Amino acid sequence: MPIYSTVKDVRFWLFTVLAMLCLFPIISSPMALIMGFLVATAGLLPQAINIAAMTKALLSISIIGLGFGIHLQQAIAISKQSLPLVVGSIVLTLVLGFMLTKLLKLDQKTGYLIGAGTAICGGSAIAAVAPAINAKAEQMAIALACVFTLNAIALFLFPFIGHILELSQYNFGLWSAIAIHDTSSVVGAASTYGEEALEVATTTKLARALWIVPLALFSSLLFRGETKSIGIPAFIIAYIAAILISYFLPQFSQYYDLIFAASKRTLVLCLFFVGAGISINKMRAAGLKPMMLAIVLWCAIAISSLAYIVLTQ
Repeated sequence: MPIYSTVKDVRFWLFTVLAMLCLFPIISSPMALIMGFLVATAGLLPQAINIAAMTKALLSISIIGLGFGIHLQQAIAISKQSLPLVVGSIVLTLVLGFMLTKLLKLDQKTGYLIGAGTAICGGSAIAAVAPAINAKAEQMAIALACVFTLNAIALFLFPFIGHILELSQYNFGLWSAIAIHDTSSVVGAASTYGEEALEVATTTKLARALWIVPLALFSSLLFRGETKSIGIPAFIIAYIAAILISYFLPQFSQYYDLIFAASKRTLVLCLFFVGAGISINKMRAAGLKPMMLAIVLWCAIAISSLAYIVLTQ
């Protein structure tokens, strides 16, 4: 067998094995993103695989599956309780993100994805918004890298600040659900603070996930091309359908749980594909501006939401 063919086979099987590993709990979302980036950097990507097309399709499927994990009635009830805080934080983050993206002269879609991830629920929001605005793999990867970095910091920083400020269990749970990006980090930070904080944080974060739908719709309109017709992305329609199916047919909840769990794993696989779509040259080209934007937005939402909670509770 020619050496070239052997190398191609090695690359293909290495990529396949690593991708399969992402379907198991041993690989976290940040690990998957880093793995994909390292494979791409080492020049080990199989040329025969259209990673960009696979990423776009699998992202849509994953987001649809996550809809089966949304408990509609509970989420709506929680949204009503904290509506001013939830809506205010989302609007503030998106508007500030748009202004800072212009000020920093940052790529518009990269800045918008960072804003969307900060405003709602980190990687899930970025994954939902990216196909709606037709973002490139590197734009999505840079946004995810910024969000995951701040997630890791928040996991340790928020409980520390909560104890210093002597926040109540309820207030800390509410604050962490608003100001920490991804659900996994919200759960991790709140669980170290207490049982009540964990319950409040989990349910509030669930309610915020509903806002992915209007955000994706708004995003698709905001970034539509001049010749592109206005329409609702198909995966958003399917996402809404998944939420409604799980609500009106609760007798199949055990199957919905399986779909939800599987979708969370396929989303991790998506992040591996996303990481494989970037390179050191692309990261260097992006510079420090994306992280600067992410930090400023994170501080803004953390400080403003904490002030609101302390003053109104």
